[in-house]
Amino acid sequence: MESPERVEVPAAFEDVDVDVLVQLIADMMERLMAINDQIPLSPESLTRFHSRAPPGISILDYLRRIVRFTRAERSCLLITLHYIDQVSARMPIFFLTSLTCHRFVIAAIAVSSKCLCDAFSSNSVYARVGGIPLGEFNVLERELLRMIDWHLTCTREVLQEYYVSLVHTYSKGTFYISDPLSSSGISSDSDMDYDATPSPTASPAPPPHPEPHPLAPPAQARASSSSPSAPRREASTILIDTATLAPEAPQPPTLEQNMAFAAFQQQQQHDMDTDES
Repeated sequence: MESPERVEVPAAFEDVDVDVLVQLIADMMERLMAINDQIPLSPESLTRFHSRAPPGISILDYLRRIVRFTRAERSCLLITLHYIDQVSARMPIFFLTSLTCHRFVIAAIAVSSKCLCDAFSSNSVYARVGGIPLGEFNVLERELLRMIDWHLTCTREVLQEYYVSLVHTYSKGTFYISDPLSSSGISSDSDMDYDATPSPTASPAPPPHPEPHPLAPPAQARASSSSPSAPRREASTILIDTATLAPEAPQPPTLEQNMAFAAFQQQQQHDMDTDES
């Protein structure tokens, strides 16, 4: 079997074709979902981002739809990964799965566009593009802001590191950067700085020991089990320093979560009965 033809991509994320960037981000998210979908769902892990069934559109096509109708910029696409990192550190029970990914992505691109861009779409447009009722989308937007504690920005260097890592770990091995050493050290008057006063979480702190390669699925995927003997993986992140973030204390499931979990189980049972008949 012939190996796929390799395609060189620009060293800086600002210059890469938007569809190539979408492919890179979707590939990483697909790998995350494949691992996290194996984790059993529990009532306390349910969030506003959970849907009852996986959407009928792939995350790649979903991202392409968002870009087509909202003109989302490259920085807004990349910073979605930074939001995933933040939520992973603050809420260890949250998992990016096929039930949460699409709704998280549309909310993340909406809030980042409002923060980073001079022009952006209205919530009614984001809701329509994302296939979500407007009232429900407004709730998702507020919930995401709460989950990341309104930390909406990061430096240009952090986004560049995400980009380089996406290229290096792309599962199909199609893309490459010819000069990776210069790609993360680009500095000029034209560089965009997404946060004039970088927070401690914006730049990665030097690790005391070697870490897995950024964006590798096993490093991000988190497993939990009701079995005491099962190994438990703590929330892990890609680039931010988790020591600067305070994770939320575990809470018992609320009445709303229990009701939603019961409805979810009923839907699953109904789907199984339908398939059998």
